[in-house]
Amino acid sequence: MNTLIAEGLRKRYGDLHALDGFDLHVPAGVIHGLLGPNGAGKTTAVKALATLINVDEGRASVAGFDVRTQAPQVRRKIGLIGQNAAVDEVLGGRQNLVMFGRLYGLSKADALARANELLGVFGLSEAAGRAVSTYSGGMRRRLDIAAGLILTPAVLFLDEPTTGLDPRARNEVWNSIREVAARGTTVLLTTQYLDEADQLASQISVIDHGRVVAGGSPDALKRQVGGDRVAVTVGIRDSLDEVARQLAPAVVDADTRTVTVSAGLADVVRILDKYEISPEDLQLRRPTLDEAFLALTGDAR
Repeated sequence: MNTLIAEGLRKRYGDLHALDGFDLHVPAGVIHGLLGPNGAGKTTAVKALATLINVDEGRASVAGFDVRTQAPQVRRKIGLIGQNAAVDEVLGGRQNLVMFGRLYGLSKADALARANELLGVFGLSEAAGRAVSTYSGGMRRRLDIAAGLILTPAVLFLDEPTTGLDPRARNEVWNSIREVAARGTTVLLTTQYLDEADQLASQISVIDHGRVVAGGSPDALKRQVGGDRVAVTVGIRDSLDEVARQLAPAVVDADTRTVTVSAGLADVVRILDKYEISPEDLQLRRPTLDEAFLALTGDAR
């Protein structure tokens, strides 16, 4: 069953086509990455699915409810974490979560119980009484995610949740996102960080100029830019041209005495052995998500 469905969404701002035929199908209980360069339409897509903006054309549903005609039902099924933390820095962590619980209509006792549960889940129990202004960036982001889970949403939208965080804080947030998905919530993660999508998402949609240009698992997207590559570095006494000829077609870097070939490692080793070539170094390099991203979007960052 698909928890998120978008078909042919279009959104214009004057001459700008923020969404231009955007399609998305996300099954329940997975982390789905929405990957694209700045201005590709990621945030606009999230806002449309979260009923924060109306689209000009197309249809979409979240958890079985139409975003246009059943917006109140959709809002009761989702959590939304934007790019900027929504928690109050003067209040403590527990006070923040109780406040959100009360805003969602929970009784004081239920809000407190839910706050304590989430503080435990996200490793914030010891800091629960401290003002959020004393929290690290990763702790604040984890608290922000916890606030979005007060009502255990069917779908959690995370719009570039680790922007500006250092590597340790990013890892903390990544672990929190995995915990959310493990508890059955579908996560739609928008990000510019290729390693983030690679680490977290089981499926990725690459968006560019308001439409999805490719989709699949991280490994499947990598395979679209070619198979494995083997780099063979030869010693000074070896003939670089001879190695390149035997492994052709190949790319030769004379400065590093390296021949790179698109082939399986076993095939390369077999050829080297046949012609009694002993490499100085031999490396297997798989395509990266960075390469897939650049190939699919034409982004030159």
